[in-house]
Formats: sequence, structure tokens, C-alpha cells
Amino acid sequence: MRRSAARLCAGISFELTAAQKEMQATARKFAQEVIKPVAAEYDQTMKYPQPVFEEAWKLGLCNMHTPEKYGGGGFSVMDGVIVQEELAWGCTGISTAIEANSLASAPVIVAGTDAQKKKYLGRLSEAPIQAAYGVTEPSAGSDVAGIKTTCEKKGDKWVINGQKMWITNCGVANWFFVLAKSKEHGFVGFVVDGDSPGIVRGKKEINLGQRCSDTRGVTFENVVVPDENVLGKPGDGFKIAMKAFDHTRPPVAIGAVGCARRAMEEAQAYALERKTMGKPIAEHQAVAFMIADMAAGIEAGRLLVYKSAAEIDAGRRNTYYASLAKVFCADHCQKVCCDAVQIFGGNGFNTGYPVEKLYRDCKIFQIYEGTSQIQKLIISRHLLEPKKK
Repeated sequence: MRRSAARLCAGISFELTAAQKEMQATARKFAQEVIKPVAAEYDQTMKYPQPVFEEAWKLGLCNMHTPEKYGGGGFSVMDGVIVQEELAWGCTGISTAIEANSLASAPVIVAGTDAQKKKYLGRLSEAPIQAAYGVTEPSAGSDVAGIKTTCEKKGDKWVINGQKMWITNCGVANWFFVLAKSKEHGFVGFVVDGDSPGIVRGKKEINLGQRCSDTRGVTFENVVVPDENVLGKPGDGFKIAMKAFDHTRPPVAIGAVGCARRAMEEAQAYALERKTMGKPIAEHQAVAFMIADMAAGIEAGRLLVYKSAAEIDAGRRNTYYASLAKVFCADHCQKVCCDAVQIFGGNGFNTGYPVEKLYRDCKIFQIYEGTSQIQKLIISRHLLEPKKK
């Protein structure tokens, strides 16, 4: 029995919707006209890109996943990754500064009460302010279960003590998601107002790349939080923190795709312009094949991200696909940026050309929101652990 090509393709489409194409065009124009021209300056000054953030906020490019009920756009994860690729193409430091709000908001979106969502997601929708996701600690990065920040219930309040490290948006956050450990209940997730007494924000870290993204440590010294700010039930904190990653790892992975795409485009342009032995270096097979490898991985990575986004948008757990996308895109981005520097030769090692910055910016994709090694651990466990009957 023969079936038509249309029926064979039913359920699978690689075409963006008209609305998604419009969002992509808006984000691409914003990246080209607003982000790209100031990227080098913000990298050098390391200042938080508040003016750029405010313009992105006005266009609806921030807090995209906040439900419409709480003032957001109510966009899907797929919509978000389409936009995030374009922003990351412009500058991954600036795109991380913008996307960090989504990471902080994710625990509230997946586990918050209506009142919590109105209060904290509403703040982000009402004004161009920031929030931060506070889980990582000096001795607990990939090993989230090893966190030492404590929380103790006292009457109808909780008291938090401990230190978090490498927190994106820390210096500018209006509120934090904080994961702490209770002797009685285990892990507890909180929303903590940024102006709470006892919060001490550390100095801005000087990082290898993405330098305009505000990364700091923060100390909680007897910080009192009302019981109403607990997300879910006491003891649910770890699950909430991990569930948030299912929503936020696809945008991080597509950020690596955007960075790689920018590096490839810079390498393409340079290879067509730079001449050796009487012809453009693009005509040398060694260079041409490097660019071909870049393109193949970028296309494959984008499709992996789209798959991981489609799964979570369909209401299915996407942890496996999100980890596949994160590790593949991060590792390929590293290779693309390294090869781009190689194609530029001595100029690639110089700050006067953009690939030097891209090379520094790309490394963090293999580290934050779960290292490449952690992603491989998740993937291998999914494949090799005995399945429950």
C-alpha cells in the first residue's frame, strides 16, 4: 500500500510558524542593530548592560515564558529558543544577562502558588528588573545535593544561613530563588526578596568570557523569610530546582548554537577576504572543510535543541533530550570558536577581531547549568540503568 508524501510527513515539520518567524526577525534585528554594536564595549567595561536589557524588555524579549496571567508573553520553550539563538549571535554575555531571568523564574513557574506568581513574576513584567537563581555554592556546583546553605523553621518564618557562588544577575537581582537544606525536611526552595536584611552581595567576578553578565557570590546571614515564600512543600526543593533545568537547558544549548553560528559567519567572511598563495584561503581545502564541519554541527545542534524544546512543550519530560542538546551544542561551539580563531591566524589571537571574544565567551557553555560531564552522566544513566517494569 502506497501512502502520499504528505501523510508520511504528518506530525513532523521543520517550518516555523508565521508568529515564530516574526519573533525571530525581531530578535535578529535587535541583535544586529542593538547588541552587536555594543558587545565589545560591554566586554571591556564589564558593566551590566542595563540599557540593552531595558530595550529588550520593551520588545518582549525578556521573561518570555511568564504566563500572560502574570503579565508575560506566555510563550513556549520553542518560541524562547528561537529568540535566544538570535540574541546569543549578538553577544552571549548580553543574552545570558537577559535569559537569567527565565532561569530564576522557572522554579516559580513550575511550583509557585498563584499568589507567589502574581507577586514575583508580576514584578518582572511590570518593570525592567532582574532576578537570580541561587543554587551553586563554592563547594557544590555539579553536586547540588552537597549544598551547605541551611534553613531552619522558626514559627511561621524560616531563617537562612549560607553562601552561594557564581550567581548570574546577583548584583542586580530584585529577588532570588534560593535552595537550602533543612534538618527536618531536606531541601527547601524559597523566593527571597533582594532587600532582605542579612543578604550580603559579593564583588563582581572577573570571568574569562561573558564579562558583562553580572556574576557574584552572595551570603545569607540569618535572613528571615516568611513561610509563604516556600515553593511547593518543604522537602520539594531539590526536585523543583532540577525540574527548572528541563525548561532552561534548551535555551542555554541554543545560546551555544548562536555563538557558534556567529563564529562561523565571521570565519566565512574572513576566509573569502584573506588571501594566501594567490587565492582566498576559503579555496584551500583545509579551511573549507573546517567551515563545512562548523555548519554540519550547528544544524545538528539546532535540531537537537528544537527536539528538547518540543518535548517539554508537549508536556513530556525532556531531561534526556535537554542533556543531549546541552552537551552537543556546548562542545561543538567550543570547537567552532577554536577553529574560527585558527582560520583568522594571528589576527584571531588579537582583540581587534571578534573571534577572540567569541572564543572566551564560548567556554562557559561547557560549565554552567550542568557541565558537559554531568550531561553525559545523565545521558548514560538514561541509557544504561535498568528500566522499571
